[in-house]
Amino acid sequence: MAIKRLGILVGGGPAPGTNGVISAVVIEAIKMGCTPVGFHDGFEWLSQRYTDEQHEMSIDECSRIHLDGGSILGTSRTDITRDQESLDNTVAALRKLGIEALVTIGGDDLVRSSAAVERATNGSIKVVQVPKSIDNDLSLPLSVSTLGFETARHVGVQLVQRLMEDAKTTGRWYLGVTMGRPTGHLTLGIGKAAGATCTIIPEEFRRDRVSLSDICDVVEGSIIKRRAMGRSHGVVLLAESLVELFDPGQVAELQDVDRDAQGNIRVTEIDLGRKVKSEVQARLERRGIKVTLVDKTIGYELRCAPPIPYDAEYARDLGFAAFRHLHGGGSGTMIMIQGGEFRPVPFSELVESETGRGRERPVDVDTESYQVARDYMVRIEKKDFADEAWVAKLAEAAGLGKDEFVARFGSHA
Repeated sequence: MAIKRLGILVGGGPAPGTNGVISAVVIEAIKMGCTPVGFHDGFEWLSQRYTDEQHEMSIDECSRIHLDGGSILGTSRTDITRDQESLDNTVAALRKLGIEALVTIGGDDLVRSSAAVERATNGSIKVVQVPKSIDNDLSLPLSVSTLGFETARHVGVQLVQRLMEDAKTTGRWYLGVTMGRPTGHLTLGIGKAAGATCTIIPEEFRRDRVSLSDICDVVEGSIIKRRAMGRSHGVVLLAESLVELFDPGQVAELQDVDRDAQGNIRVTEIDLGRKVKSEVQARLERRGIKVTLVDKTIGYELRCAPPIPYDAEYARDLGFAAFRHLHGGGSGTMIMIQGGEFRPVPFSELVESETGRGRERPVDVDTESYQVARDYMVRIEKKDFADEAWVAKLAEAAGLGKDEFVARFGSHA
């Protein structure tokens, strides 16, 4: 049976390419005789059983929005699985509006709500999700990026390039804290492409807890090694998600910090850059080394940028594939594109069975691609201790005796 009324909504943080998906779904739906209904602000109003925060969409409204940033439907992080009433309200509102199928556009936080609608209606409301996230952390094959990631990385690289030029001109160091939770994909992607001096992500520590001191050790070592190489400047990128590995007892702010609708720490409220800057500067100044460090957050500038051609094309493919999959009777899946072919992935493969949360894809630090990134960074490594003359030069740049330097940094290599 052909779908007569199709809902479209966006969840999670903004990401480039979102409007392209909306446009493609609307155009394909109308071509196939289906009425597309755009829901405003994700599941927010539906979860309260409101049915007036929506409108029937037209081709004229959507035909040229695919190169625009942001989302014409808005977005929200509302989780309709937080309580039974929110889910019941959502299903009742959708049924009242005659919605037979739903295209959701979002990441790991949204997949739980998408799956809940399909499950709660026993498939009578078909649901397909499009993988949208600048974090690139959805549990898809490593070769498949999420929509918006490449544009966010592109804009991030431009910003870091400017910081690198400023650092070189002024002889200072920048500590850039890059958006992306809970993985380090975006930070590493920007750092590797821009050739940042050093990039630090949570996956490299291979343990559940990381201290502020651990991060400061890497940054301090990078500055020391650059000094030994005759360079007084650089840019270090830190993944904001590093703070999620901190012991709450070590960082007082974590005890009272706000959390989002999914219960995640609002990591942007933890001033990681300032904390690292203050600690590293204090360490170096105690040894008579004067270094100017500036902390800079790189985040919200990335989310609503106009999509680069890659994401503009990717968005159209995903929107087209999502509607055609629904129109052909498919449901309960996320649409991905691999090797130029559309492939639906069942929600059951993307959510954790215990919690229902979307599975996360961390950076695989055992790949050759990651090792290339590490090889091009300037940070103290095990190989730096193989040559006595070089160790002596590093110790001098650190303002430490040779034995002190080995004792201080040898265990971190």
